[in-house]
Amino acid sequence: MKKAGILNRHLSGALAELGHGHGVLVCDAGMPIPDGPRVVDLAFRAGVPSFAEVLDGLLAELVVEGATAAEEARTANPAVTALLEGRFPDLAYVPHERLKDLSSGARLIVRTGEARPYANVLLRCGVFF
Repeated sequence: MKKAGILNRHLSGALAELGHGHGVLVCDAGMPIPDGPRVVDLAFRAGVPSFAEVLDGLLAELVVEGATAAEEARTANPAVTALLEGRFPDLAYVPHERLKDLSSGARLIVRTGEARPYANVLLRCGVFF
């Protein structure tokens, strides 16, 4: 049994399968989930687990070379915008509809219980060397 890091076996296994350039969408409970990508649904109740908790847990285990969020978050959810800009100095923004389109190409989608709008980010995996 693992004693540290991400303990959820489905999420831990999915992370181990990721490679350079693969996409990981971390999303709120309201984001439409496209057919195709592997999905690990962590949502339990509204707000649990939070977007920030899940994102920080993933960032502790992944190498990320880029991130993309919805432009609408800047006005609709300043708290998530501040969180993302603090984690990703070169954060890219696209319209929310474009982010939804891009999510269909993600290798993995991790759904949180977040109930605030536009708490979504598409991560691009990097390499550790």
